[in-house]
Amino acid sequence: SCDAAQLCNCSFMGLDFIPPGLTAKITMLNLAHNRIKRIQSQDLQQAVNLRTLLLQSNKISSIDEDSFQSLVKLEFLDLSNNSLAHLSPVWFGHLFSLQHLHLQGNFYRDLGESSPFSSLRNLSSLHLGNSHFSVIRQGNFEGIELLNKLWIDGRNLSEYEQGSLKLIKKINHMIINIKSVNVFSEIVRDLLHSVTWLEVRRIAFSVSAEMQPLRVMSSSFAKKISFRQTLLTDATVPDMVSILGDMPKLMELELIDCRLLGTGQWKMEIQANQSQTLKVFTIENLSIEEFYLFTDMQTVEGLISLFTRVTVRNTKVFLVPCSISKHLMSLEYLDLSANLLGDQSLEHSACKGAWPSLQTLNLSQNSLSDLEKTSKSLSHLRKLIVLDISQNNFGEIPDVCEWPKPLKYLNLSSTQIPKVTTCIPPTLEVLDVSANNLQDFGLQLPFLKELYLTKNQLKMLPGAAPIPNLVVMSVRKNKLNSFSKEEFESFKRMELLDASDNNFICSCEFLSFIHHQAGISQVLVGWPDRYICDSPLAVRGAQVGAVHLSLMECHRSLIVSLICILVFLVILILVVVGYKYHAVWYLRMTWAWLQAKRKPKRAPPKDICYDAFVSYSENDSDWVENIMVQELEQACPPFRLCLHKRDFVPGKWIVDNIIDSIEKSHKTLFVLSEHFVRSEWCKYELDFSHFRLFDENNDAAILVLLEPIQSKAIPKRFCKLRKIMNTKTYLEWPLEEEQQEMFWFNLKTALKS
Repeated sequence: SCDAAQLCNCSFMGLDFIPPGLTAKITMLNLAHNRIKRIQSQDLQQAVNLRTLLLQSNKISSIDEDSFQSLVKLEFLDLSNNSLAHLSPVWFGHLFSLQHLHLQGNFYRDLGESSPFSSLRNLSSLHLGNSHFSVIRQGNFEGIELLNKLWIDGRNLSEYEQGSLKLIKKINHMIINIKSVNVFSEIVRDLLHSVTWLEVRRIAFSVSAEMQPLRVMSSSFAKKISFRQTLLTDATVPDMVSILGDMPKLMELELIDCRLLGTGQWKMEIQANQSQTLKVFTIENLSIEEFYLFTDMQTVEGLISLFTRVTVRNTKVFLVPCSISKHLMSLEYLDLSANLLGDQSLEHSACKGAWPSLQTLNLSQNSLSDLEKTSKSLSHLRKLIVLDISQNNFGEIPDVCEWPKPLKYLNLSSTQIPKVTTCIPPTLEVLDVSANNLQDFGLQLPFLKELYLTKNQLKMLPGAAPIPNLVVMSVRKNKLNSFSKEEFESFKRMELLDASDNNFICSCEFLSFIHHQAGISQVLVGWPDRYICDSPLAVRGAQVGAVHLSLMECHRSLIVSLICILVFLVILILVVVGYKYHAVWYLRMTWAWLQAKRKPKRAPPKDICYDAFVSYSENDSDWVENIMVQELEQACPPFRLCLHKRDFVPGKWIVDNIIDSIEKSHKTLFVLSEHFVRSEWCKYELDFSHFRLFDENNDAAILVLLEPIQSKAIPKRFCKLRKIMNTKTYLEWPLEEEQQEMFWFNLKTALKS
């Protein structure tokens, strides 16, 4: 399980213990997702150079005190999602190099009376807590001064001793999963000057009274606040805005996967000084049940003028009020992707005077359908440089469009446009028209440096003359099959051409031409998984000079021809063998048998129509019809016999007739002769009886030997018939008239049984 770098992956192996034989060469050991219950002293004793130890998602409930004593070089230890009921400081006493420790998802209720981490002077990230974790005491974090990341799962945390986290002087990113607003307030009080980025998860702010304990946040020096899976209401939003507005160093605010109950009808007008530091505001996946009733948020117009970056993704935004857009005076970046903006609502949202400083706008995955209207609605944005309107359904593209004059980047990928026209602005430096239905590309774009044409229907490269300054071009997943010398030499400034996943014809001469004659400085860099041929010739990103084709890889047409001939010969051999060994016959009978198997083993008595179904060869019909039938059907009482000539249903498949007749008969009477075993339809009847009757170990079959049969004449596939004839009594037709009376007596007795 170890590679050349001594990285050993033993995850998902069902291990019940740490495997023996670990050596000093191992640097990484992954034992995650096993069934290990205990770590013993000797398990890791020899792994003195171990840097990473992954033990998450096991069943570990016991760790010997000196289990990690020899791991002085260990940097990453993951014990999350196990069954540890307590944490011992002795476990970590010799882990002087440990930087990352994950302990979340266990069963411990607290961290003990003292600090389990006092010797971990190099600790950078610490993950702890679980659904049982309820107490944090003073001294639990003694010995830790700096942390890049502290993650606490305190969903059921009910007791926090003041000053417990104050021992940590600096935390770059603090994540806390908590429900109690009061406990959260006590924690924030200890983190006022130490946390740079505070992320709060799964907390609910339902009523205004719950916001009072959070007033302490106004004094926090945090630069970024994130709320994930948080509940807000119309009653608590004004208080939250007021608290955040008073934070002296807050620069960024995030609301991700949150829920808002209300329609923006704030119960009190927001009273807050405009934050002079808050510049970045992000909302993603915000759930508003009655989003269609949401108001225009006039109460917050005065708070947003200094925002420079705003993201509102996947929040069912169908309109940005014009007044809000006009107040975003400093906005440079706006992401409204994955919303419900249409052509008319965009025209209102981007009204005259809106977003005067905007440089980047993302409107991808909305409901835009008219490219001419979209371009016109944005044409007044005098500073707009980057525009992403991908994954909208424009369908058609006009010949003339009105765009912002400074526009340099335009993303029109996945917009269902069938062609490109002069609607595309000539000022572009980067154009992405991937995943459309383009057959060609011939636009005059003199300033274009990057062109992305992935997943189209191109059969030839775009001409170089209309795009003389092109540096990067991607034509992956098109229908290109070759390049000409002129096409290559015309791209004077090309540095990277990605043309993988096309239909190039493999040729050593073509490969040599590309390598030696092309004018591109880095020819065909970045071909994933295959180069020109359909074979894995080079690693991702290899250049032409590093690729060497074998003789077989250069003659694909010859290989394809040989494969076709080989496939034809295999099919021909299978047909011949199948004909010789009756493969078709076996298949037909198997199908009939499978259908019969689904029916009841025995027909109900009311469905029995005949005393016996008679199976015989047409060559024996004279004896059967003129002698046996006369004798049995004119007996007293008469027997009812089923004969294929007389009783089969016309138009029904003969195999179905055979199966139904046997099932509706009390007995099956076989008239065996040399002609019988050579008859195709007798084989069907006998084969069905083989499966249906003989396998049931009953006496439903009666064998009448009309003439002596050589054993070799019986087909080998009817091995059970051979066995029955060798082990059970059958009736043999006597040629002497005086013995025939006894024959008829025995036959009638068998039919009555």
